[in-house]
Amino acid sequence: MQFREVVKNRYSCKKFGPRQVEAEKLTSILEAGRLAPTAKNLQEQHVYVVTSSEGLAKIDAVTPCRYGAPTVLIVAFDRNNVFSYPGGKRDSGVEDATIVATHMILAAADEGVDSCWVNFFDPEKLALALQLPENEEVLMVMDLGYAAEGAGPLPSHGSRKELSGTVTCL
Repeated sequence: MQFREVVKNRYSCKKFGPRQVEAEKLTSILEAGRLAPTAKNLQEQHVYVVTSSEGLAKIDAVTPCRYGAPTVLIVAFDRNNVFSYPGGKRDSGVEDATIVATHMILAAADEGVDSCWVNFFDPEKLALALQLPENEEVLMVMDLGYAAEGAGPLPSHGSRKELSGTVTCL
């Protein structure tokens, strides 16, 4: 699929069927995240792949937004391995993990795998439930799988502001 089509057609799936993501497609998705750029190439991201019933139940306990996805990726970053920007008010952790997650979401769409970016959860509760390292901060949950019958984008999916409404040339 052409990149323009990937970004135009990708939507947040909110109803997944039981079909598992094939290992080679999952590897391709994870590889896209591995190749994502990070500040100073620190590569502070860590991606957790959850497919077990036990792991999925722990995710379900902290968010209602798994939507039946058979695979969930947890994207986190190492707070102790980030680049601090001038002024000391920001660091690269959230943005680098976001770039990684975005690469994986777009790679999933390119592989024909549906996804949903989930932020509706308490990151600390999820990290505790999954016993993640204390130095890691969870950025997001990514549902992966194949859309169930009748699933599709929201009616407003194709509605976007004109470019002039979101871009200013200075």
